[in-house]
Amino acid sequence: MKKPWLDSIEYIRGVAMLGVVAIHVGSQYLLNPTPNTHLVALFEIVSRFSVPIFFFVSAFGLFYRMDLAEPFDYGKFLRRRFKAVLVPYLLWSTLYLLHDRFFYGYAIIADFGHAVEIFFFGLAKYHLYFLVILIWFYLLMPLWIFIVKRMTPARLIFLLAAQILFDCWSSYCVGATENLFVKWRMNWLVLHYVFIFVLGGVLAVHSQKFFAWCSSQKKIISATFFVALTILLGYYHFLLAVRGYTPLEAVNTAHQLSPPGIFYTIAASIFLFTLFQFGRLPAPLKKFLSVLGKNSYFVYLAHPLAITWLSLGLGKLGLLMTAPNALIFYTLTVAVTLAANFIVNQLRGLVFRSVDGGRGA
Repeated sequence: MKKPWLDSIEYIRGVAMLGVVAIHVGSQYLLNPTPNTHLVALFEIVSRFSVPIFFFVSAFGLFYRMDLAEPFDYGKFLRRRFKAVLVPYLLWSTLYLLHDRFFYGYAIIADFGHAVEIFFFGLAKYHLYFLVILIWFYLLMPLWIFIVKRMTPARLIFLLAAQILFDCWSSYCVGATENLFVKWRMNWLVLHYVFIFVLGGVLAVHSQKFFAWCSSQKKIISATFFVALTILLGYYHFLLAVRGYTPLEAVNTAHQLSPPGIFYTIAASIFLFTLFQFGRLPAPLKKFLSVLGKNSYFVYLAHPLAITWLSLGLGKLGLLMTAPNALIFYTLTVAVTLAANFIVNQLRGLVFRSVDGGRGA
């Protein structure tokens, strides 16, 4: 039986997209030698769930629609997913290489080995590594099915403990190395996000129980989310005030792979799902979240272009990245990429209508 569409998944994608843009705008704001640490926290800490929650909703969507009693058609699965992810990844990587050659004068590709490194590790632009990791998750889909089928609460807790230990080792213990697979481990190694992906799959398989629990425990879920956020923010401010870290150092320490960051991601994933699935949201907000969700993929892919050109405009106007300007910059980045997607869709519609009209004639 076909399961009903979940608007909450679309809404979460939209909110996560806003968070990804915030992180990258925050990187621009951190170029200010005296940034407002609270605004940095908003851009760089509050939004830290954004990347891993994409893996959560991806797994939830896959397993929610999957019948685990039926044979898994691996070939058909890969063809569909690669069309949606691999092709855009290759096209946008090429676009960014050409753009940065024009904008910064970077050499596009030095040799074949350099090309392999760029495309294998998602180095054409700072945000494309997400698609590389997602491709690896898709390639290993039979493994995730095997794991999700056999997952128990005790095994899930063990997996969480293993995730925390591995992420701490990878984030804080690995030194500089010339080994490309270790050097760029954050760009391809799915082990950094296995727990949140498997959690999404497990909750989807047991969706009816999960929905009932979310509906009955909204207060506890909300409280847990705010406690997790408070702990992560507290860790960030502790690094600033007690350890004497710079804002950049604090952000690079209190990230989504730190222990507080992992718990914050889990709490945010369940909280946002509960809010959007069972919360009483006003109709205009639902419409706005739907627009964000439907356009989230394009905005994710294109927003570094907007950041680059808006930064150029800021410089031409002689404006500094102050706190008010950073907020305006963020709003413009989202608005420009949404508008660009609207224009692209309109042009695509005109082309298709023209082709169909020509065939009809």
